[in-house]
Amino acid sequence: MQSRIFCTLASVLVVSQCLIPAQASEAQFINKLSHSTPYIPPQCYTDPIVSKTQTANPCYACHTNSKRPNLLNDTDVQQEYSFPEKALLNPWLNLFKDRRAQIANITDEDILSYVRQNNYLNSDGSIRLSQRLKEQATRFDQDGNGRWDGYMPDSYFNFDQQGFDRSPDGGYTGWRSYAYYPMPGSFMPTNGSTDDVSIRLADLLQQNEQGQFDLSVYKINLAIVEAMIREQDVVIEAADETKLKVDLDKDGQLGTARRVKYDWAPLEQRHMSYVGKARLAQQAGKLHIAAKLFPEGTEFLHSVRYLDINDQQVSMAPRMKELRYARKDQWLNYYQLEVIVADEIKERHDFPSRTKLLRGNAEQGVQVAQGWTYQGFIEDKSGELRPQTFEEHGTCAGCHSGMGVLMDTNISFFRKLGQDSFQQGWYHWEQKSLVGIPEPKRDSDGEYEYSYYLKNNPTGDEFRANQEVKDKFFDAQGQPRQAMFARLNKDISTLLLPSLERALALNKAYKVIVEEQSYIQGRDAVIAPLDNVLHKEVEANQPTGIEKILSAF
Repeated sequence: MQSRIFCTLASVLVVSQCLIPAQASEAQFINKLSHSTPYIPPQCYTDPIVSKTQTANPCYACHTNSKRPNLLNDTDVQQEYSFPEKALLNPWLNLFKDRRAQIANITDEDILSYVRQNNYLNSDGSIRLSQRLKEQATRFDQDGNGRWDGYMPDSYFNFDQQGFDRSPDGGYTGWRSYAYYPMPGSFMPTNGSTDDVSIRLADLLQQNEQGQFDLSVYKINLAIVEAMIREQDVVIEAADETKLKVDLDKDGQLGTARRVKYDWAPLEQRHMSYVGKARLAQQAGKLHIAAKLFPEGTEFLHSVRYLDINDQQVSMAPRMKELRYARKDQWLNYYQLEVIVADEIKERHDFPSRTKLLRGNAEQGVQVAQGWTYQGFIEDKSGELRPQTFEEHGTCAGCHSGMGVLMDTNISFFRKLGQDSFQQGWYHWEQKSLVGIPEPKRDSDGEYEYSYYLKNNPTGDEFRANQEVKDKFFDAQGQPRQAMFARLNKDISTLLLPSLERALALNKAYKVIVEEQSYIQGRDAVIAPLDNVLHKEVEANQPTGIEKILSAF
């Protein structure tokens, strides 16, 4: 009964730190929970049974045989709703609402005008959200010190030809954008949103041994991180190993390296090292390296956007629905990570009805047991980005701590496009779109990944609600349209991008939620009620109906 965890691993029981300022303000109300399980996403209430003879399985994309050091092999939840008692009643009420009349009242021109407004940057290129957090600090303050203590947005989303974010004065912010294969399911744009991700390593990983910012050193350290996460060699520009004092290509001598060779087996005395100031910190035991783990201080920035239309093609809109931030605050070794899972398993066995208590607050986000902090910003009623409430932050804790598919609580980086891609995968979607990217193959069986997902979940979404995808890839008898799958093999946008009509409707559906500010009832863009595919209530340990367990890898 290894997992029985279902959709979250807040791990060792943690408690919310709800610090309330002495003076009354709207901030004092935003640490309350309307329901105790915001970490269990609405997708997990899906009924996979299509008919007496057919069952869909979207669950495997998240809940799967994991790769070490994530020891949460949670395939069992593909077959059973292992919810605590308080989660048996589905709290995601927005999924049962009919938005069609409200959508009809929003014109195509109005929604396109809305999504094309930039709610993150001002017209002069300064960061609008950071300005708001400074000017309205007391409004969002949680500890009464009169200032904003959470993440202060500092990316200008101004990426150069190597993917690095540049400030208005031409400097480097440290953020580097990368392209990746969107995870099958909700994060495919055909289901409502485009998104992007940037990574930033700690300052010492950006510096040479003298403590100065050094772009060449930073690029090599990013390549080393990529090699460790993907467990494969990474091509780099010619590097002087003598100067760096590290044998990057593992050829036994210090010369000119053109790749970082992945060769890490500490028990066999095969080690890898960062370069620059990070090398010295690693030698002193102040910085760590291990396969499938990011170094301390790693940050991610993830924007979730509306769908725009340019030249009759769906693309990324300037307007952000959300801005999500993550930071690795603590290093945990393989043994410590194993203990976290073991403690969770024991707790689930001994106290099956106990829900997870979230640690954190609205100002500083939520902390998960694996050593990461997650924080987010979301549109207010007027469309300006605001900090998420404590309950809204709770949604982060499930998907970023308790799924078998995760790599050090992250999903996107090990899905980064490889060395043979445009700019070696270091670019933003505004520099090159999804169009023309070939479909990736699964490691385990060599099958095309998205095609495999469609064959086991024909609508291409967890809610079995994307009829457009089903009609595109399957005929009226449910048989695959081979020509469409052949196109998908060569170009993932064949699946990932919706029609113009669907894109507009999804934008409008989400805009309704923004106007209601009803995120705690669900933030998925749903056009019509999902009564036929979602359980409004489940029984404890109720079978899902899925018979065959699948793996994401």
